[in-house]
Amino acid sequence: MADNRDKATDQMKTWKENRALQRPDTLTTGAGHPVGDKLNVQTAGPRGPLLVQDVVFTDEMAHFDRERIPERVVHAKGGGAFGYFEVTHDITRYCKAKVFEHVGKTTPVAVRFSTVAGESGSADTVRDPRGFAVKFYSEEGNWDLTGNNTPIFFIRDAILFPSFIHSQKRNPQTHMKDPDMVWDFWSLRPESLHQVSFLFSDRGLPDGFRHMNGYGSHTFKLVNDDGECFYCKFHFKTDQGIKNLSVEEADRMASTNPDYAIGDLFNSIDNGNYPSWTFFIQVMSFEQAEKFQFNPFDVTKVWSHKEYPLIPVGKMVLNRNPVNYFAEVEQLAFDPSNMPPGIEPSPDKMLQGRLFSYPDTHRHRLGANYLQIPVNCPFRTRVTNYQRDGPMCMFDNQGGAPNYFPNSFSAPETQPRFVESKFQVSPDVARCNSADDDNFTQVRTFFTQVLNEEERQRLCQNMAGALKGAQLFIQKRMVENLKAVHPDYGNRVQTLLNEYNGEAKKNTAAHVYSRPGFPAIAASSKM
Repeated sequence: MADNRDKATDQMKTWKENRALQRPDTLTTGAGHPVGDKLNVQTAGPRGPLLVQDVVFTDEMAHFDRERIPERVVHAKGGGAFGYFEVTHDITRYCKAKVFEHVGKTTPVAVRFSTVAGESGSADTVRDPRGFAVKFYSEEGNWDLTGNNTPIFFIRDAILFPSFIHSQKRNPQTHMKDPDMVWDFWSLRPESLHQVSFLFSDRGLPDGFRHMNGYGSHTFKLVNDDGECFYCKFHFKTDQGIKNLSVEEADRMASTNPDYAIGDLFNSIDNGNYPSWTFFIQVMSFEQAEKFQFNPFDVTKVWSHKEYPLIPVGKMVLNRNPVNYFAEVEQLAFDPSNMPPGIEPSPDKMLQGRLFSYPDTHRHRLGANYLQIPVNCPFRTRVTNYQRDGPMCMFDNQGGAPNYFPNSFSAPETQPRFVESKFQVSPDVARCNSADDDNFTQVRTFFTQVLNEEERQRLCQNMAGALKGAQLFIQKRMVENLKAVHPDYGNRVQTLLNEYNGEAKKNTAAHVYSRPGFPAIAASSKM
């Protein structure tokens, strides 16, 4: 067995081998003071109490008490890697961002993959969307494309996001996952049907992180050097091929190897088998957007590849594992509002909400100066602004430069050529209800045209197997939604639920134990 250990399992052995004949470093405190004894606290005699002056102990323990930072509310379990993005096709007619400046240009990237609903210690083989977030370290600032392995999402209005996530997390009293909460929310918001159908299809259980696609999901806006604007969607297509786990494999992995996806990525890179993805865009003109049959900014829907074909852009390769997980993955922070000149947000309601919520989350988790943490720092440009001070200021705090604007002392000035593009909006301000914005047409296409017969059958089995845990009135509501997609979809799931519910009814019949010669009714009256 020892000869078959993988690179992740042998990390400590590899670290020692890489030091070759180097002598061990001198152990120090956090302040750099050499330590003479790390095995015994200072005490008044061999049985006496320990002393407050034992700074070796207090330095160690005080830091240990503060090791954990707040866990991500979503996407807590994940792995990451580093590499580069290379432009292979010219798209400067659409976008002036320097990351796409010319064919052959390379840009360093950091990528984090994750599950969504589970905690940091949960299994990464469970049925769940996967986060697919890419940080491009551009010379015009970092670009964070913060997406998933699905081109769509569960909701289209950002105000629903906290409630949606609460429904996927734990019951506030029992602290257990609650199928009533999950399916109650989904069935009350049929806009979720597209993503839920994708989730319970084969692609809901990707085989690790290397064998899945990534999507920006939202609609974005591209701007070229002439000020022309286009709407856009971003796609990463895995070069390793799509590969999914069976339900049985995923369940087994969850109990025997809950870190399977993280280990698979680490070992692949450490073995020199660098995973890669081909990067594409879809482009829609403003005129086409006006005539589009759906809301082009609705993240619960896709753009047809026939009408808006994929345009190749480049290739992303991951060739370096993190040196330290906490420093380079746990502290890695993605923010959809990090967009260099040439890339701008669209009116997508979910994207607009994320422009606020993501940096707000990072300021809570990592502090006001989270962009000074090395893995988040836009190291290929020089940050010059009027932000100062705050916890964990890591550099020179911009020295003696003025900290107010405007000023008369040659401090940073605005550059008009970087002003965002102009666009028109409706003058009417309202809380517009989008709950019934055609929740079924694209799901019907997915069910009848994208999936084959075997895949449809597995989708229905997977969905019924999860839905059976919810109360009957919730099951009924969900099935009615599925019938609105296609009668066959709802009927198949209902048939499977009938079988499950029949079995459950038989297995929950009440039994009262009675001793021989002692009537059962009398026994029950004593309870």
